Amino acid sequence: MAETTTIRISRDTHARVTRLAAERHETIDETVSQAIRALRQDAMARDLAGELTDDEVSWLDADAG
Repeated sequence: MAETTTIRISRDTHARVTRLAAERHETIDETVSQAIRALRQDAMARDLAGELTDDEVSWLDADAG
């Protein structure tokens, strides 16, 4: 494992992430890393689902030739 550090979380959150890691047969570190990745993907999906700006529409409609 890489270098580690400590983060403060509530006992309830610790119990929940510990239980989830056990259910997934992975370490707490792996579970937290996957959760962070999922949150980042969700943020990207929301950004991509948003309305295009006028500049983006113009760029997409531009003649490539």
